[in-house]
Amino acid sequence: MGAEVSKQVERRKSIHTQKKILYDLKEKNGCNFPGCDYHVQDRKNWMSALIPEKLHVNKIVWSGTHDSATNKIGIPFISRPFAQCQSLSIYEQLVIGARVLDIRVQEDRRICHGILLSYNVDVVINDVKKFLSETHSEIIILEIRTEFGHDDPPDFDKYLEDELGELLIHQDDNVFNRTIAELLPKRIICVWKPRKSPQPKHGSPLWSSGYLKDNWIDTDLPETKFESNMKHLSEQPPVTSRKFFYRVENTVTPQADNPVLCVKPVTDRIHPYARLFVMECISRGYGDRLQIFSSDFIDEDFVDACIGLTNARIEGKF
Repeated sequence: MGAEVSKQVERRKSIHTQKKILYDLKEKNGCNFPGCDYHVQDRKNWMSALIPEKLHVNKIVWSGTHDSATNKIGIPFISRPFAQCQSLSIYEQLVIGARVLDIRVQEDRRICHGILLSYNVDVVINDVKKFLSETHSEIIILEIRTEFGHDDPPDFDKYLEDELGELLIHQDDNVFNRTIAELLPKRIICVWKPRKSPQPKHGSPLWSSGYLKDNWIDTDLPETKFESNMKHLSEQPPVTSRKFFYRVENTVTPQADNPVLCVKPVTDRIHPYARLFVMECISRGYGDRLQIFSSDFIDEDFVDACIGLTNARIEGKF
């Protein structure tokens, strides 16, 4: 018992120390980066505002959500706090400017996060289609994967192709060099990541898992995650020569051996430092590598940072 208490005391000290490191870095260096003061008037149509004819796919800093469809996960006030990573619906996330969705499914097509369940994936698809019907030039990266420990939904690739149809941008390396205007009227890059089923093939309406990469580390220590993100990002090729999407997630994860198991208070350890991460990317020389930037509990300020950096990239400011 004494050893366990000592372990938890040391863990709390580590968390406090790491939060202070990020706080002090922010106080010292600030969060000024090219485009940091840019604010689009209509986040729902921000790609349209940046002019689709000038906006290349590989120049976009894509704002994304982690575990996107968990707003209704589990049982309210009981199990939900242990798995909920977003408070907004998929439609609401898209309206405030998110453009990359991370959807986890199990065999019966229900959304899941570990063992906890939510609504059927039809809710996600319907929200996506509703949003796209209300906009004209917004492109979405829709990542759908079979959750770890679960089986693939049968014939799920056919389901996605039938439901999304003409909206799908087919798997093609040339997409990365094209402008948004050149992709329209198609609107969705759908990356399907099954666990056992065959991967989508080149030319398919769906994209295979190798087209959306990241380097996830399972930690609740904010500075550890911050520097791991930076290290892995520095090892990537620049966006202009990359034929895949690379994601960095401004998140930390509750740990089973720590008393704080609810997602919100844990993710709040790193959530305020999204703009600091962008600024550090620029100052350390990795600004040309940042592409997909995702968050738990996405908000307008996070979206604005991604849009502002995208606009600065278009205007050649870095």
